[in-house]
Amino acid sequence: MAELKASVTWQEEKAFLGMSPSGHDVQIDADKQKGASPMELILLGLGGCASYDVVAILQKSRQEITDVVCEMTAQRAETIPAVFTDIHLHFVVTGTSVKPAQVEKAIKLSAEKYCSASRMLSQGGVNVTHDFEIIEG
Repeated sequence: MAELKASVTWQEEKAFLGMSPSGHDVQIDADKQKGASPMELILLGLGGCASYDVVAILQKSRQEITDVVCEMTAQRAETIPAVFTDIHLHFVVTGTSVKPAQVEKAIKLSAEKYCSASRMLSQGGVNVTHDFEIIEG
């Protein structure tokens, strides 16, 4: 089992400085003044993980993509803890003659096999859904 080490250091009020296992600084702020909130970072982590998978799978299947954007919407519980209940990922894939079946397959493989963040959230009770659109160009 791989061990990762990270740290979060309090700066002031509700602001913290995170140090990722790879040595990158991340500003975290519950008030969203100096950085993203912890829950926003979870959402971005999911989007980054899924997007990486989709791009890699589409490139391996020789799809001529020029851009991939993952737009996420999320709902949180009304009560504490205000966990995510639903997250929807909408992929906007731009390219030349991109096949819808390949995009659908890439998203499914990411969600069901490769994206650790998606699997973790889904297994934790979050309803994670996906769709996509293709823009020719």
